[in-house]
Amino acid sequence: MRTVTYFFIFLNLSLAVFEEPAVYPLPFLVTSLVEVLCLLVFFGRLTHFAKVTHRNVFWKDTKNICIMVAILLSLTDLAIYGILRIYDVSSIRWSRIVRPIFLINFAESRQIRRAFRSIRNTLPEITYVFLLFMFSLLMFSLMALKLFGERNLKTAEGLPYFKNYLEIVFDLYVLVTTANSPDVMMPAFDFSSWYALFFIAFVIVNTYIFMSLFLAVVYNNYKKHLKVMFGGVNCD
Repeated sequence: MRTVTYFFIFLNLSLAVFEEPAVYPLPFLVTSLVEVLCLLVFFGRLTHFAKVTHRNVFWKDTKNICIMVAILLSLTDLAIYGILRIYDVSSIRWSRIVRPIFLINFAESRQIRRAFRSIRNTLPEITYVFLLFMFSLLMFSLMALKLFGERNLKTAEGLPYFKNYLEIVFDLYVLVTTANSPDVMMPAFDFSSWYALFFIAFVIVNTYIFMSLFLAVVYNNYKKHLKVMFGGVNCD
């Protein structure tokens, strides 16, 4: 039963590759029949679970309610999408976002639920580090606006350089990943090579210090919650 359940969960999630807009598009009739088959299997698995579980226990379990709601939403969306296609009305399959619910909420997915629960418990504890990082990013962006905004610099495309505060925040946020380095600093560097010190300081503080601190906090708190969840077992 576990193998069959996982197979149809994987098949249901894989439909996104073949549904419009798709990487390898298949006819709507094919994908819809496969989805209906998966939903019937999920409903059968839920019915089987209800037969061997006390009624009060079954209906108090939020996992079972989530699965039933996901099945109803998927069938409703599939029917609406099919009707709209008949009348050549453009629409999207909004029920795709509920498909991971089947992966998480079936009884066979206990380990996956534990991992998600650990992630959920970790999020509040990394909020302070994230707020510090955002404060640093906003302050560096304000300094960049004051340093470069009044010098009428231009980018290689001839656009104004560091004139808009929100655009500066986005550019420096991308710089944390070094994806736009060194392009983002070249207009300032061409004006004066000393301005490179600003970007070097930004990368040291935000990329090397804050990202390392962020990773350490995430790892330590996630490991702590796993240890508590598994009863103190070493999770290294």
